[in-house]
Amino acid sequence: MRKVTLSEMESRMGPASVIRPLTDALGTTDLALNYYELEPGESTAYGYHVHSAQEEVFVPLEGTITFETDEGEVTASAGELLRFGPGEYQRSRNAGDEPARVLVLGAPQEAGETEILRDCESCGSRTPQDLEMADDRSAILARCAECDEVTGRFT
Repeated sequence: MRKVTLSEMESRMGPASVIRPLTDALGTTDLALNYYELEPGESTAYGYHVHSAQEEVFVPLEGTITFETDEGEVTASAGELLRFGPGEYQRSRNAGDEPARVLVLGAPQEAGETEILRDCESCGSRTPQDLEMADDRSAILARCAECDEVTGRFT
């Protein structure tokens, strides 16, 4: 058995104000588990994305999360759960005016190939992206795979 206290865990860099990676802290072997605190406009993801081998379940604990999907926008609030299967594109964000908290579970733990799409001003369209650490290690950069333009900087 392992017990962790969220408030005592370090947050990691990424697309949300607070991201607490629970997988290693709890020692899960088959399940990826992350906790997010999202300010208005923030997301749990670096862009519209898909995992080839992993299903994800989103459990809003507080607030409302809006998901961009191939079928249009879908919202989920505390008391509701949303599942995406392998191969289903999605991106969640806090589209509200109040902070939101969400727990995200993924199985299997290894997501397989992940494709991230973001708008690239230089290309004039949504393009595949690569993630990399900034040279000074102060941020994670999203970079267009087609033109090499930085499309996002996440601290």
